[in-house]
Amino acid sequence: MLSQESLKLIDVEVAKYPPDQKQSAVMAALRIAQQEKGWLARETIDEVAQYLEMPAIAAFEVASFYNMYDLEPVGKHKITVCTNLPCALSGGVQAAEYLKQKLGIDFNETTPDGNFTLKEGECMGACGDAPVLLHNNHRMCSWMTTEKIDQMLADLAK
Repeated sequence: MLSQESLKLIDVEVAKYPPDQKQSAVMAALRIAQQEKGWLARETIDEVAQYLEMPAIAAFEVASFYNMYDLEPVGKHKITVCTNLPCALSGGVQAAEYLKQKLGIDFNETTPDGNFTLKEGECMGACGDAPVLLHNNHRMCSWMTTEKIDQMLADLAK
């Protein structure tokens, strides 16, 4: 069950749309649910759908389409590396390989201590800042050299 705090936040999002269009808040509602739960279990997606008075499969379609929604548990720190062509040509692939080596995991894996999950992402809209990483879907990290990656990992491990 989602907390009353999360439901209140979802209500704020729902209020942005006409009363008969509650389902328009599905992306925001899924984000709020994921922030509370850490990931989106099928039961959580179904609860969001019921709250928004929409078919559960429609909410699942949204959650499974966008890569910012996690349908399986992830580590405390989810690091998404942009490997789309502009980033790939500007060091994104090398940054991804360095992270794989440093963390000892591949894409879609989590470190044994549960601290880090590594994901491959599509365009993040910051091609000029490549290589680009996204931390927990909220913090964009630009021009990520090996030194900056080392510093980021050290800061997150604290």
